[in-house]
Amino acid sequence: MAIKKAKSMKRNLKAPALKSKPAPVIVEQTYNAPVARVWKALTDKDEMKCWYFDMKDFKPKVGFTFEFKGEDKGFVYLHHCRIKEVVTNKRLVHSWRYEGYGGDSQVTFELFAKGRRTLLRITHEGLDTFPKIPAFDRANFLGGWTYIGGTLLRKFVEDRSPDREIVLSRILNAPRERVWDAMTDSKQVVEWWGPNGFTTTTEKMDVRPGGVWKHIMHGPDGSHYPNKSIFTEVSKPSRLVHSHNGGKKGAPGVNFIATWTFEDLGKNKTRLTMHSVFPSAKERNTVAKFYRAIEGGKQTLARLADYLAKH
Repeated sequence: MAIKKAKSMKRNLKAPALKSKPAPVIVEQTYNAPVARVWKALTDKDEMKCWYFDMKDFKPKVGFTFEFKGEDKGFVYLHHCRIKEVVTNKRLVHSWRYEGYGGDSQVTFELFAKGRRTLLRITHEGLDTFPKIPAFDRANFLGGWTYIGGTLLRKFVEDRSPDREIVLSRILNAPRERVWDAMTDSKQVVEWWGPNGFTTTTEKMDVRPGGVWKHIMHGPDGSHYPNKSIFTEVSKPSRLVHSHNGGKKGAPGVNFIATWTFEDLGKNKTRLTMHSVFPSAKERNTVAKFYRAIEGGKQTLARLADYLAKH
């Protein structure tokens, strides 16, 4: 009887339920760009700040630690990360956690060559270790990575081409916030905007996503240059993106996307960079030759430097 009872009890025992591991966030995107191009965008800090986050330093080296700030609904979160694995042009893995909050997660970027195209797989796992608050909801991470990979990075690697761009940069003797104000305050921008001898009349300047900046530049020869820009990204005080449409009356029109980055160099110094991308190499060359945009851009940044020195 004892043996039969023991067998009966054995049959009735149930194995303890195993907790399933929460599914990670996985986002896949294919770009019309070679693997080496996408890898550079993922690992070059100067390129990363154009589509990702503004980092003081970044090196694709195991053990390297880096940090950056991200804002969500008015709250700023300081991210702390450490490189865990690097396989050039194939795989990049780093940890991802937040200062002041518990939890530790991992982000993996995997690149797969598809001829001249690239498939990028982004995997973010360990999200269940974060506090159960709305900011760390899985849906937010899914939406964020989809936007970053599907919109920002895609536009950067597919649009960026040396024969379609103009890049100008200058180190200014002023803190980043001061440079930002000079660029986004309609009363200040008219004091320095444009090449030597130009003046500017601002009709409207609404610095917010979707906001419009309408202004007319007046050349020393009496020519007028109506311009209209629409802001597509405003990340105070580090990054400003706007589409531009304008040109001299009766002359070829000018269309491009301008990305301004404001890099804090410390000691009250800021590197301001303007990266303009044109629809085609032909349009870029027209602007460079007909409008002398490169020399004019350098003069404009020099006028900004003088303005900041005096105010």
